[in-house]
Amino acid sequence: MADGLERLWTPHRMTYVTGEDRPAEGYEKPAGCPFCLAPGRSAEESLVVARGEHVYAVLNLYPYNPGHLLVCPYRHVPDYTELDLAETAELGAWTQTAMRVIRKVSNAHGFNLGMNQGTVAGAGIAAHLHQHVVPRWGGDANFMPVIGQTKVLPQLLQQTRDLLAAAWPRP
Repeated sequence: MADGLERLWTPHRMTYVTGEDRPAEGYEKPAGCPFCLAPGRSAEESLVVARGEHVYAVLNLYPYNPGHLLVCPYRHVPDYTELDLAETAELGAWTQTAMRVIRKVSNAHGFNLGMNQGTVAGAGIAAHLHQHVVPRWGGDANFMPVIGQTKVLPQLLQQTRDLLAAAWPRP
């Protein structure tokens, strides 16, 4: 029975929804962890924006909003309390840098920052700590995500990565 609604199909998200891209052994071991694998891949393949000494910034493959970055330690640890002082300091500094870069590139009005600690807290990959930096704009929670349950992204992830990488400060 027709319901009168128009459809915007996003079939690329089915891999995420069904978990088809998850390794058979899960994310517990660094060998299957995308956050452990990303720094060793090219920027184009991994969507890594910038690399630091203890952490790196990478675009979220399934973003809540355009420019949704993750700041990840290189070390495979699940819990914030397991970071050492140098990792903690760099993660904080890189979160600030991510906000500055996103503001510069896309004029974000605000941000949601957060770490989901554990599967029960909503972490999709609970085995490897990662800080979300989600840009927000007035009206970004309009009818598409609220009613249509669909997020519209205005550019390809690779284009967003290139813009953020170009604006990221060099040491």
